[in-house]
Amino acid sequence: MAADGTTNGRTEVLHYESESGTAKAPRHESESGGGGRYESLLVALMFVVVIALPLASNLTGHDGADPQAENRELAAMPRFDGSLNSLAAFPNGFSAWFEDHFGFRALLIRWYGESRLLVLHVSPSTTVVDGRDGWLFYGDDGGTQDYANETPLTRSEVDVWRTALVRARDWLASRGIAYVFTIAPDKHVIYPEKEPASIRRIGPTSRMDQVFTALAGTGVSAVDVRPALAAARARERIYFLTDTHWNDRGAFVAYQQIIDAVRRQVPAVPPPWTRADFQPAERTIEGLDLAGMIGLTRVLHETDLTLTPIRPRQAKVIEPRGAEATAEEGYLVTEIPGSTLPRAVIFRDSFTSRLVPYLSEHFSRAVYLWQNDFDADVVEREHPDVVIQEIVGRHLYEFIPSPELVPR
Repeated sequence: MAADGTTNGRTEVLHYESESGTAKAPRHESESGGGGRYESLLVALMFVVVIALPLASNLTGHDGADPQAENRELAAMPRFDGSLNSLAAFPNGFSAWFEDHFGFRALLIRWYGESRLLVLHVSPSTTVVDGRDGWLFYGDDGGTQDYANETPLTRSEVDVWRTALVRARDWLASRGIAYVFTIAPDKHVIYPEKEPASIRRIGPTSRMDQVFTALAGTGVSAVDVRPALAAARARERIYFLTDTHWNDRGAFVAYQQIIDAVRRQVPAVPPPWTRADFQPAERTIEGLDLAGMIGLTRVLHETDLTLTPIRPRQAKVIEPRGAEATAEEGYLVTEIPGSTLPRAVIFRDSFTSRLVPYLSEHFSRAVYLWQNDFDADVVEREHPDVVIQEIVGRHLYEFIPSPELVPR
């Protein structure tokens, strides 16, 4: 052995026992750590297998997506038609498709959502708030800010709201058209005790309060449905647990208040239907829009409290053809065949969707437009007798009207 401790080009390491000082047999480094290399190779192989499984699943014809479990439209496979444009767009299109459809995607999302919501009691998404007793709330689009009364409208913003609505009322009145304005309360307004304790309210006054206060004394028919909904919730649940919106029974209460306000201006509009015109029913359903936002549509369930009409409804959807009355379409038209009832234009958002089957029974023709802003061109084209404008409360954090859209 050489003085540097080498033999035949290999390093030998001597080990000594500390007590006896007796040297142990030399051990070559090439003999140590062999098992470690095999373990590293095994781990690397397992890693490759795991990351290859989703692609392998797709190659065998399995789609990892579950379109019904998410509250959005998944990316479609891009089409290549031989053109340079389609060739250039294909890589990004395929990447978007693969992100939505890779093998086991729905299963992984479900596992993640279940572990977060059901085990840790934390929402898997910042857009959904995990409330108490199984209630979910929408935290995006101004939802949490509206619950917390985070920031009141400024004086100038309140003035803009008043100016826009008064101008719309005056412009319509000059044409003999009735006008009704309403704000649909988010469910945190009606069920504030179901919000988590971690979200604290900052101010006592909501933007909805500010707008209704600003309209007092202006002559604008502003319908505040909150008192009627508060009374109704004492009798039954009127909003969904896993959805942003009111259910059939909550929508019915709001509808009655709106039609009563319309009739004070246009008596030719028939009185609202009563609960005696419906048979209440219950059914178990899969989770709705909020459950879909966290990938748990098929995991969460709730009881849908419905109202089935005893007398037949007359209004039919004519545009888009084949659509349901509650369909969330940007442009939806209903008509009652042969009717001479007044006509209506309704500016709306998603909260009107469940109002449509009720409201449409009162108008020979009702045009529903998914927009917050007033549209004078549509009114002049449709020649309605009534204009209803609905906006959900949380949108007061996202939307300020434009008075200039209403002609002088």
